[in-house]
Amino acid sequence: MFEKYFELRENGTNLKTEILAGITVFLAMGYIVIVNPIILGQAGLPQSGVATATILITVFSSILMGVYAKNPIAVAPGMGLNAYFTFSVVKGMNVTPEVALGTVFWSGVFFVILSASNIRSKIVEAIPKQLRYAVSCGIGLFIAVIGFVNAGFVVASPATLITQGALNAKTITFMLGLFLTSFFLVKKIPGGTLLGIITTTVLAIPIGRFWGSEVIVSSFSKIISMPDFSLFLKLELLESLKLVYVPVIFSFLFTDMFDSLSTFMGVAEAGNLLDKEGNPRNLKKSLLADAISTLISGILGSSSGTSYIESAAGVNAGGRTGLVAVVAGLCFVPLLFFSPLLSLVPSLATAPVLVLVGVFMMVPITKINWYSLDDAVPAFLAAILIPMTYSITNGIVWGMLSFLVLKVLSKKYHEVNLGLVGVCILSVIALYLGHFH
Repeated sequence: MFEKYFELRENGTNLKTEILAGITVFLAMGYIVIVNPIILGQAGLPQSGVATATILITVFSSILMGVYAKNPIAVAPGMGLNAYFTFSVVKGMNVTPEVALGTVFWSGVFFVILSASNIRSKIVEAIPKQLRYAVSCGIGLFIAVIGFVNAGFVVASPATLITQGALNAKTITFMLGLFLTSFFLVKKIPGGTLLGIITTTVLAIPIGRFWGSEVIVSSFSKIISMPDFSLFLKLELLESLKLVYVPVIFSFLFTDMFDSLSTFMGVAEAGNLLDKEGNPRNLKKSLLADAISTLISGILGSSSGTSYIESAAGVNAGGRTGLVAVVAGLCFVPLLFFSPLLSLVPSLATAPVLVLVGVFMMVPITKINWYSLDDAVPAFLAAILIPMTYSITNGIVWGMLSFLVLKVLSKKYHEVNLGLVGVCILSVIALYLGHFH
């Protein structure tokens, strides 16, 4: 049955290879079950509820991607999107978590509509590649900053705005965790990211008990419990449709769409999973599966689901079909009953991973045309303003507007299209609603 449906032989693979590749993907991205609840917990959502939502989204979305789109790409709540949810929307704009979940849902609805139509391709064409690369880098820097702050390595300063925190038990443990996790990844150890979190957690257990004056940072009460469905249907559907939240919906939609596209392109290139035109195979179905993941994320109680670049680990292990995504999704099911163990993992233990995610997301910086200032300035503004303003929206908006203005002033009209003008108009609206309401 698997052989026939997933066309294993035609794709030059077999059942054993696909299963092992799926397990590899699970090990590579398993950290999200720990990291996502910690980040969204800072938005006021219960960590146990977020953990359950994260697992359910990952299981359903990955299986949908594998069975419907037949691509070896796992789907889960995205890094960057969860940071935007917590620090830009809930904390930055003082939006309630319930309304924020509603904006996630509506961004998923619009993503589904766009993915099922040809409007998607028009939007893709409208956004300059230089800005796509820059936004990816900016989100990477943003996530890294969050990691440094969570570890206490970067702190507020009245004199210099920010500065390095004191060297103490917490920051020393963070640096040890960062070095060890980096070593695991350099050596390409399967599940190196997850192993790094576990190692840092072990290193954090003595803090507050045997050394350091800080409070105890790592503790837990039990191992097994039933799933927590407290966030199911907690979203505010009507409130989140108010005009003031349009920029939030737009940012979730924009970031999710281009994050997905870049993932599909990266994984497809890595595994030569291309159609006759040289595009990622089954792209429309893949984007639709990704969009449905975002839609159900708001319903279940998490930030947007998106395709994971860690899926490339499965492709490198020989995976070629949707069976890889199905296996990866099923591997998350047992975690539903072990969520109390996640309380053992402090934000300190996930901080090194956040910094390293920032490293991974900086790769596109080499594709930016730094020698042409009408490309470089908008790209730089987009990338630097995301971490400096703690807002993905600000980076996108000012990057888009500066690109349009510089191209028009430089009389490079051929690089400007109606789609770009339309998106810039939306950016101006986003600026007005986000800062002048």
